[in-house]
Amino acid sequence: MSAAAIAAVVIGRNEGERLIRCLRSLQGQVQQLVYVDSGSTDGSAAAARHLGAQVVDLELSRPFTAARARNAGLAALQTGIEFVQFVDGDCEVDRDWIATAAGFLQASPKAAVACGRRRERFPEASVYNRLCDAEWDTPAGETKACGGDALMRVAAVYTAGGYREELIAGEEPELCLRLRRAGWQVWRLEAEMTLHDAQMLRLSQWWNRSRRAGHAFAEGAALHGARPERHWVAETRRALLWGAALPAVILMAGLINPVLLLAALIYPAQVLRLSRRMGFERALFSVLGKFAEAAGALEFYWHRWRGSARGILEYK
Repeated sequence: MSAAAIAAVVIGRNEGERLIRCLRSLQGQVQQLVYVDSGSTDGSAAAARHLGAQVVDLELSRPFTAARARNAGLAALQTGIEFVQFVDGDCEVDRDWIATAAGFLQASPKAAVACGRRRERFPEASVYNRLCDAEWDTPAGETKACGGDALMRVAAVYTAGGYREELIAGEEPELCLRLRRAGWQVWRLEAEMTLHDAQMLRLSQWWNRSRRAGHAFAEGAALHGARPERHWVAETRRALLWGAALPAVILMAGLINPVLLLAALIYPAQVLRLSRRMGFERALFSVLGKFAEAAGALEFYWHRWRGSARGILEYK
């Protein structure tokens, strides 16, 4: 089997040393290295050029999204590139990952996407970093979606139409849904892929990340909520139930009879129930996260009703 022509598309903004580490980890692993910069002011573009990357400066007269940046990188690929590694600029790629993933895709003609284990670089730095690391520890095998880091078959991504640029989050699962609808497969390999530097040290960062997830759930359900996919319908309903509907009902009941406020004990009861399978820490933040997710989902519905689009929601 001949070696495939492989490129990497890195996206970022003001990632500093993290970007340099990311680009260096890709040197020698790919035939073309593309960095898409989204208005950095820390010299990221110049640093990328110095390291031999082809730099695409994203025009910021249009709203920025990660999906739009990835499409810009995709458009810059040379003719003949068979696979492309998409990676966020705050990640370091494992030295064996691309060869492992490319070998899998070459041996699996129905597979369009291969992703592996993304780990948090500093899980001990905060509870929020630990939550990220646990979130990314998904089972190996055929799956429904990947995250921002993945090796993809270029022809399949082109045929699917690339990323949906208006999405502020959840663009990878949405692309994977369209790929699977077209008959392609998405696989999670039991292999180390990337080290990610979340730098989530404050509650406000975790809250905004959870809000963004709730927005993605609601938008994904609005796009593909019909059968058979029912894309993110259950996730949206859970967020709205636990983060909005139940609190509203309990508060209104408490105005009638303060004793009814005891119904709020359903939340610690839910934490204890979930603790049995995910541990107390993850269970606690899973329940708390529903309030942030509900806020994000309601933001989506508000902007859709007004006919407007929400700008990107960042947590760093």
